[in-house]
Amino acid sequence: MPAQPQVLRSKLFWVALLYFSSGFPLGVFYEIFPVWFRQQGVELKSIGAISLLGLAWTLKFLWAPAVDHYRHHRLWMAAVDIGMGIAMLAFAYAAGVAPWVWTGIAVFTVLSATNDIAIDGYTIEMLDRDEIGLANGVRIGFARVGMLASGGILILSDYIGWRGAFWTAAALFAALAVACLAAPREAAVPREARSSLAEELGRMASDPRAAAGVVALALFVLWLLNNATKWSADRPLFWPAALGVGALAVALAWLRRPRGDADARGAERGPMFGALMELLARPHIGPTLAFVLIFKLGDASMGFMVKPFWVDSGFTATDIGLVSVNIGLALSIAGGLVGGWYVDRAGIFRGLWVLGLWQAASNLGYVIAASVIPPAAAGAAPLVEHRLLIYAASATESFTGGLGTAAFLAFLMAIVDKRRSATEYALLSSVFALSRSLAGWASGFGAQEMGYAPWFLLTFLLSFPAYLLLPWVRRMLDYAAKLPGQH
Repeated sequence: MPAQPQVLRSKLFWVALLYFSSGFPLGVFYEIFPVWFRQQGVELKSIGAISLLGLAWTLKFLWAPAVDHYRHHRLWMAAVDIGMGIAMLAFAYAAGVAPWVWTGIAVFTVLSATNDIAIDGYTIEMLDRDEIGLANGVRIGFARVGMLASGGILILSDYIGWRGAFWTAAALFAALAVACLAAPREAAVPREARSSLAEELGRMASDPRAAAGVVALALFVLWLLNNATKWSADRPLFWPAALGVGALAVALAWLRRPRGDADARGAERGPMFGALMELLARPHIGPTLAFVLIFKLGDASMGFMVKPFWVDSGFTATDIGLVSVNIGLALSIAGGLVGGWYVDRAGIFRGLWVLGLWQAASNLGYVIAASVIPPAAAGAAPLVEHRLLIYAASATESFTGGLGTAAFLAFLMAIVDKRRSATEYALLSSVFALSRSLAGWASGFGAQEMGYAPWFLLTFLLSFPAYLLLPWVRRMLDYAAKLPGQH
C-alpha cells in the first residue's frame, strides 16, 4: 500500500479537519436556524426557545461513556455526520416550520454533541503531551472557520433558496463523513477489566460515596433542565422533593453498605459512571475542578457585556460585525496559535499562569474605554479617538483571549486519562460550560447595577482567585503524566 502523503500523516492536518467538522454544526445551530425560522414567520419567543435544545452540548457527558466503551471514534464521527446530513435534507423539504422540525433540531444537536465527544477523544489519544499546545491553537482556529462556513451557507440561501442551502450543507456533511473515515486508525489503548452495567448499578446501590456522586450528578442535570424550562416556577415542592429523593437514595446505599473488606475500586470500573467515580477519586481533584470552574471567570464575565457596551457607545451593527466579530475572530485565532506555540515550549503549567495574566490584563482595556467613552446620544456617531480606543481594547481582548484559551484547553487535555478520554474531557468541559453560562447570566445584573467601567474592573479582579489553586494544578498535571498510556 502506498504511503499516505505527508500532509495526511500530519496530526495537525487532522486536528484542523476534525475541528472544522466540530465547528460547522455549531454554526448551523446558532447562525442558520434562527434566520430560517424568522424568515418562515416564527415569532421571536419561539426562536429564543431553540437555545433550550443547545443543552445537548452541556449534557453530553451523560452519553460520553458509550463512545468510550465502544470506541471506534472515526465511525462515530462518520455516522453522526451522515445523520446531520440527513437532517439537513429533511429540513430542505420541510413545508414551513412543521412541529417535527423541533424534534429534528433536537436530534441534530445530540448528533453534534456526540460528534464533539468522539473528536475530543480521538484527538486526545492521537496527541503526545508536548504536541497539545500547538494542536489546540489549530483547533481553536479551525473550529471558528467551521462556524464561518455556516455563514457561507446562510449567504447562499439568498441566492439558491433554503432548499439549495440545506442541500449544500448536507453535501458538506457527507464530505466530512468520508474524511473522518480516512483519518488514521486509533492506536490501541490499554484498558482495564470492566464490570457489567448491572454489576455497576448493584455495587453503587450499596456504596454511599458512589451513590452520593450519582445523586449530585442527577441533581446537576435536573438543575440545568429546570433552568431552561422553569419547571419549578409553578411547583413550590419541586426542589424539596428532588433533594429528598436524593437524600433517601444515599441513605439506602449507606444502610446497604458491605461490612468488612470491600472492593474500593469497584465503582471506578463501571461502564456508565466509572469515569466520573475515578475522576472524583483522584488526589487534588477538588481544587482542580474549582480551577476549571473559575480560570476563565473574568473573561466570561466580561465577554457577554462587550457588545452591549459597543451599542451604548454609539457603534453600529456594521462596526460591531466588522471589528468585534470578524477582525476579533481572526485575532483570537492568531492568539490561539501563538498561545499553543508558547505552551509547547514553556510547558502547560507555565503557559496557564503566564497566558492567564495576559488574558486578565486585557480586561483593563475595556475598563479604560468605558471610563472615557460616554453613553452616545441617539443617532450620534462616536468620536475618532473613541473609535481608536475601543478598537484597541477589542483587538487586545480578542488576541489574549486566544492565548488563554489555548493554555486552558491544553491543560484539560493533559489531565484526562487516555483510556477514558472522551468521557473525562466531556465532564471537564461541562464544568467549564457551567461557569461560562453562570458568568454570562450574572454579567447583565452586574453591568446594569454597577455600570460598565466598574463591572469591567471587577471582571479583571475575578481572574485572580484561580491563581490560588495553582499548586494543586501542578500536582494534578504531575499525577496525570504518570497514568498508563500517557505520553
